[in-house]
Amino acid sequence: MMLMGVSMLVVALDQLTKFMVLNNMYVTESVPVLPNLLYLTYIQNPGSAFGFMSNMQSLVRIPFFIVATAGATAIVYMYHRMVPPEKYTTRIALGLIWGGALGNLVDRLLYGKVIDFIEMRYHEYEWFPYIFNVADSCITIGVSFLLIEFIASQRKKTAA
Repeated sequence: MMLMGVSMLVVALDQLTKFMVLNNMYVTESVPVLPNLLYLTYIQNPGSAFGFMSNMQSLVRIPFFIVATAGATAIVYMYHRMVPPEKYTTRIALGLIWGGALGNLVDRLLYGKVIDFIEMRYHEYEWFPYIFNVADSCITIGVSFLLIEFIASQRKKTAA
């Protein structure tokens, strides 16, 4: 049940932060948290990562993302069922990915777009030229955990 626990925590945190942004900021407002480093910048992203498909009509875009998210969550769930119980890092990583996907799906179902608000920049230079959210962050962290675990397991196999 780690998958469910981690993913529900991610969805709750993601939706709570988006609720706070929606109720306290206007679109395109930017508030420095750590000046010249971290900003809360509220945007609404109709596409996916990096704005993919943002110019497509919503009648095509939204069903596409719903089906894609359903497929991705099914794959994560099936993979999770094959992971041995003692592989905590893998199980947490999959929970982060699943929760992130579901958090952004909630936005698409409620608003037809995803609420993004985390921006990193150094003075006028953007570190990461996209604004993201808690769900995106959890997906990135989860995928990173899986990659690190995969690389470590390959090194063990090579050493043996």
